[in-house]
Amino acid sequence: MFSKRIFKFSVLLFFTILFVFSFHYEINGQKKNSTIRHPEWSYDKVIYEVNIRQFTPEGTFQAFEKHLPGLKDLGVGILWFMPINPIGEKNRKGTLGSYYSVKDYLAINPDFGTMEDFKSLVEKIHELGMYIIIDWVANHTSWDNNLTALHPDWFIKDSLGNFVPPVPEWSDVIDLNYDNADLRKYMIDALKFWVGKCNIDGYRCDVAGMMPVDFWNDARSELDKIKSVFMLAEWESPEMHEKAFDMTYSWDLYNIFNSIAKGEKSSKDIPVYLEKEKEEYPDNSFRMRFTSNHDENSWNGTVFERLGPASESFAVLTCIIPGMPLIYNGQEAGLSKRLKFFEKDPIEWKEHKFRNIYSRLFHLKMMNGALLNGERGGEMIFIPADPENKIILFIREKGDDKIVGIFNLSAGQVSFKLKEKMFAGSYKNLFTDEAVNLDQEEDITLKPWEYKIYSAE
Repeated sequence: MFSKRIFKFSVLLFFTILFVFSFHYEINGQKKNSTIRHPEWSYDKVIYEVNIRQFTPEGTFQAFEKHLPGLKDLGVGILWFMPINPIGEKNRKGTLGSYYSVKDYLAINPDFGTMEDFKSLVEKIHELGMYIIIDWVANHTSWDNNLTALHPDWFIKDSLGNFVPPVPEWSDVIDLNYDNADLRKYMIDALKFWVGKCNIDGYRCDVAGMMPVDFWNDARSELDKIKSVFMLAEWESPEMHEKAFDMTYSWDLYNIFNSIAKGEKSSKDIPVYLEKEKEEYPDNSFRMRFTSNHDENSWNGTVFERLGPASESFAVLTCIIPGMPLIYNGQEAGLSKRLKFFEKDPIEWKEHKFRNIYSRLFHLKMMNGALLNGERGGEMIFIPADPENKIILFIREKGDDKIVGIFNLSAGQVSFKLKEKMFAGSYKNLFTDEAVNLDQEEDITLKPWEYKIYSAE
């Protein structure tokens, strides 16, 4: 019933706010750890989002396959593909429709190729030592999904018995009802299908918090019986990490980046946020760091529109702070246009300095224990550097591995003195390979939005 739908989203909204702002996972004063066991291969990885429609002029799996060696050279570890299923035609938006309007959970979008093409692609990805997760849209389907005829009782309906979108703006999709046990079983079986048939390595789960967490807990348990999977939730609340998901989005940090670039926040907001995150999330949580993704690029602007001259600094920062960095396809080529969401709009591939920047950072992550994901990485220690909160200065250290980061997150030049003993030592500048000796009383001057990354020799 329509009233039930309103109740469902009221409850979800309440608990989302509760978890994001006040839930601390504490029992008797002790922070509770997650029971998640991350795949062993995931600790040194970065994640790369693939928009298969726009990646090549052909927009197919076979055309994309040719780019795998280049992505391997870049240092990509996990390839996340936006939904690969057929797209609904009824109430479609635009000419080609949204990936997130799924017509058949067990089939391949014919625009991309065949099931055999996809299986071949997965094999090639694995041969190169990379991993693949696919986007899964469990919350809603297209209006003409085969389930609407076979199981209309699996959908939420209004008081007149009509299918309804999850939210009014999503007019091309209709809402599923997870109170139905048969739907839950079907959806878990569908998730198992792609892991079993195609040997994929996990899922990015669309609007994961709009479904009951216990559904995802059950799904993860069943998937791990087939193989150790990696699960990414498009959500931010800490409870997602308890049993179901390896990684969640760090939307709040993304918003802080945008606000600093606009001059609305300052560098001090970053360590404040990261400290709050440590208090709220289980120690082994992976948090995804990003400056763009498919939604942000298409609807809110490119990184250059939003971050301007700060784009490079924040790209580097996402790769150095605790968490797993994400880049959206084309960022390494300086993607400077909003890719159309419902039409063909290929990425403009060109040489850009971001490719070398990302490549160096991604390979550093694979070699430097301080940058490992989750609980295996080095703690980030921030040192106050200036009273005007323009600088962030930090160390990450694990065993013999040590990283020093110095960022001017302001539009003005800054000068300060490095006064802490912990910074003294011999380093290499990550981007110039220059040997650097930092003294306890080192004088540092940085141009607007300039940064330095040093790794211990």
